Amino acid sequence: MIDHLRVTPGEPSRLLERETRTDLGMEDKAAGLELRDELVSRVGELQAKLWAENERSLLLVLQGMDTAGKDGTIRRVTTGVNPQGVRVEGFKAPSGNERDRDYLWRLHKVVPRRGEIGIFNRSQYEDIVTTQVLGIVDADRARLREQHVIDWERMLSEEGTTIVKVWLHISKGEQKERLEARLADPLKRWKFELGDLETRELWDDYHRLYDETITATSTEHAPWWIVPADRKWVRDVAIAQILVATLEAMDPQVPAADPELDTVVIT
Repeated sequence: MIDHLRVTPGEPSRLLERETRTDLGMEDKAAGLELRDELVSRVGELQAKLWAENERSLLLVLQGMDTAGKDGTIRRVTTGVNPQGVRVEGFKAPSGNERDRDYLWRLHKVVPRRGEIGIFNRSQYEDIVTTQVLGIVDADRARLREQHVIDWERMLSEEGTTIVKVWLHISKGEQKERLEARLADPLKRWKFELGDLETRELWDDYHRLYDETITATSTEHAPWWIVPADRKWVRDVAIAQILVATLEAMDPQVPAADPELDTVVIT
């Protein structure tokens, strides 16, 4: 179901050619939601083993346009996970303190600890793509940053952090509907910013540059997955399945108990 969503290292991402609205071969939404719940439960089981093992970690990077569903994804795929074993970090425009340091500093200090699943809501890729769109860095500097990030991710991988990077792929039409719904809902209107409309006008620029960057930075040690996100339930099933497949490949092991415990009598 999900193999074709992975961007094969060394091959073009073909972001602009990929579907945003598909059921990934699932029969219907009800069956999809049932599968999602099973997968989320499995993520919880595997995370408990990862936490007990306390040797390695998993980092899920979520990128996408406004309203692509980063918050919703985090909320739904972590429902079965012990909160103490998950760390979520969001990255907005850098503060003055962060701008006084290298652009990876604010990310490196919050990578997941051993035993944790870490989730980045936006990430180091803002410093490659958004900075180009806004004219903060030029193409040459962006290519240099791509290599920085590849090397940084390799180091994390070699030190025990498995990295999964996901682009939540929505259509411009779907974004329009979600922005309108956000504007109309008093409980969600606070999330609407006029800057969202300015970013929307640069839709083609963002997608062209993410196409290039995803192609350049999908590696064996930190692959990209392009997940169709127009249908929220399909998005959630796909990401839950990616997480389960990744954790099962990691195969975390619960430490063996002290043999002396066999003779312990609790009175």
